[in-house]
Amino acid sequence: MTQAVKNLVMDLEDVGTQAAYLIRNRDAKYSALIDEILSDVGIKSVFTGVRTPRMNSTMERWVLSLRRELHDRTLIWNAHHLRHALSEYVRFCNEHRTHRSLQAAAPLRALPETITDPRAIARLDIRRHDRLGGVIHEYQHAA
Repeated sequence: MTQAVKNLVMDLEDVGTQAAYLIRNRDAKYSALIDEILSDVGIKSVFTGVRTPRMNSTMERWVLSLRRELHDRTLIWNAHHLRHALSEYVRFCNEHRTHRSLQAAAPLRALPETITDPRAIARLDIRRHDRLGGVIHEYQHAA
């Protein structure tokens, strides 16, 4: 683990990027030497809660969705393309994709009004907007 952290610090320096925090659990594989290496370059270790296994599960679920819905379907050409694809996916998740915990609303978009009139439902005009060359699809009511 210590060597992996050293490599991470060197890679960050090579690309001219500065990280402020490393969020990690309290596993014994993270020695005091790791915290020392990180603090020398100005990175603060932030620990997940004690005996809170769900704390990591939320992020692991998001990463799994990202891999399954984007990376498994996309050939990434370079770092610029990766950053573009990630920003599009994050925008999609926050502005369009429904979330069960929000009663099918998106975090940055309110839940639309419920349509109860059967005639209005029959006249719905739904349009698909493709993102990232068709890897991600957004569906909206036509204006």
